[in-house]
Amino acid sequence: MNLPLYSPQDDPGPNFAELVRRAGLVPPLPDPTGTALGTGTAFGTGPGLAVTHGTTCVAVRYADGVVMAGDRRATSGNFISHRSIEKVFPADRHSGVAIAGAAGPAVEMVRLFQLQLEHYEKVEGSPISLEGKANQLSQMVRNHLPAAMQGLAVVPLFAGYDTHAGRGRLFQYDVTGGRYEEHDHAATGSGSLHAATVVKLGFRDGLERAAVIDLVLRALYEAADEDSATGGPDLLRGIFPVVATISADGFERVADDDLRTRYQTLFEQLEDERSSGGASS
Repeated sequence: MNLPLYSPQDDPGPNFAELVRRAGLVPPLPDPTGTALGTGTAFGTGPGLAVTHGTTCVAVRYADGVVMAGDRRATSGNFISHRSIEKVFPADRHSGVAIAGAAGPAVEMVRLFQLQLEHYEKVEGSPISLEGKANQLSQMVRNHLPAAMQGLAVVPLFAGYDTHAGRGRLFQYDVTGGRYEEHDHAATGSGSLHAATVVKLGFRDGLERAAVIDLVLRALYEAADEDSATGGPDLLRGIFPVVATISADGFERVADDDLRTRYQTLFEQLEDERSSGGASS
């Protein structure tokens, strides 16, 4: 396949998404009636396709950067379609993105976003700023709006370590591509209300990495206790949330063995709270 050639006036430059569009590689919008992709009853939901959705994700600032976390459950209506889906991904070395909404388009958007950041760096010779990355993702969410209006909404979280400012930053989005920088924490997905409440009550300025990891694990646990679309830790299957830290050292995923130990400690704390007549979840 030959690369397309553009005149100086039409050259998309470092915008990979625009390059894809101009090359005619954008797929057609889905047909919500199912007529374009085949009809039938999916999981008892009536005509059309059952769409897999993923939730819940949180991001919290700490002293040296940002912690991002997402549960592992994906649902199709009232069915659990996947128990171990991943919703937190590295965008590049110093940033990450977490997804909520229609799982297929969300993962596709993340891959395109990763390519966009790599493409920009190759064309321009230097990485894009964290602010620029947040703006690029905002544009992708905005371009996805026609599909979102047909029920395939994608609502990500974006976070990273700002190498110029020397601190972690995080951004929240709405379905129209609106971008909002949050100072301390953010959440998205069906369990976001419960998770955000736990984070809000437990957050303090200057928290260290270990304390924030424990906080997001507690937040996802409480969200799973209240929201059927959010999956809790599964010690039997060895399925735990995806948790990653983003600092000056880059994007680093927390090992499952570490998460297992932390959840066991959390369960002991919850048991102590119940037995002593303390707060009950």
